[in-house]
Amino acid sequence: MVFAIVMSLAAASCWAVGSLVSVYPATALGAPAFTRYRMIFVSIMLFAAGSVMGVWESLSQTYMIELIISGLIGIFLGDTALFATMRRMGPRRTAILFAMNAPITTVLGLAILGEELTLSIFLGCAAVMAGVVLAIIFGKKKSQQHHWEEVKGSLAIGIVFGIWAATCQAVGIIISKPVMDSGVDPVAASAIRVAVSALALSLMLLTPMKQFRAQTPLSKKLAGYVLLSGTLGMGLGMTFLMVALQHGDSGVVATLAATSPVLMLPLIWLKTKEFPSMAAWGGALLVVVGTGLILNG
Repeated sequence: MVFAIVMSLAAASCWAVGSLVSVYPATALGAPAFTRYRMIFVSIMLFAAGSVMGVWESLSQTYMIELIISGLIGIFLGDTALFATMRRMGPRRTAILFAMNAPITTVLGLAILGEELTLSIFLGCAAVMAGVVLAIIFGKKKSQQHHWEEVKGSLAIGIVFGIWAATCQAVGIIISKPVMDSGVDPVAASAIRVAVSALALSLMLLTPMKQFRAQTPLSKKLAGYVLLSGTLGMGLGMTFLMVALQHGDSGVVATLAATSPVLMLPLIWLKTKEFPSMAAWGGALLVVVGTGLILNG
């Protein structure tokens, strides 16, 4: 469980940095195009790493369908909705909506996988979620005027996209859990899930829907941001998540991985030069307390 906690928090850290890196390219290219370029870059990286590491023998045709479905739901649908939310609501508001994947995953894990939570772990998960909500809802002061705090377009549509992204992530985790329990290598699993998503997004270019096309050409600067975002969020973050699922319950892993909004607070402070409210830091303290309860569970 200790190793699962470390890997979950490592995933959260990668997603926190990756989310802030993603704001510029997702806004410039559009969510579907940004996600497509990101998945293509990461697929190449993961398949190269997997070939060097010799991880393909761990894959079994028995679980290939599960990995494909997990990738389509958790990444193709989930990530596209996530970055659509970010374009509308900025990284901070998007983070609180996406953090809803933790309680959704916990409920699904109990109902579908038959996982059991001790009282300490249950209280720890509750404290972590309370800390995340507190940190994001009260993470903005009136004096903060950075453009990341602007809401573009319909707030209701942004909320729907955010909850949809969280639900897709939760379902993807639940589908992946038995696969990872079987001993499939995390790099191999991530490579399949990302490659399937990249293929699905590329096939959408054959449709007449303009929103799947890039809104601006992919310059060297944008490509650099996309590559960095993909390396952090998918190459490292998603692989850390797959490793965590091999060693811990899906609900605990999802809850700790959902701490990325709290980890994002000091990063936003450094970027915007605007200090978050004390309530936001109180939320961060709750996350630390919750993590300790989970560790002792």
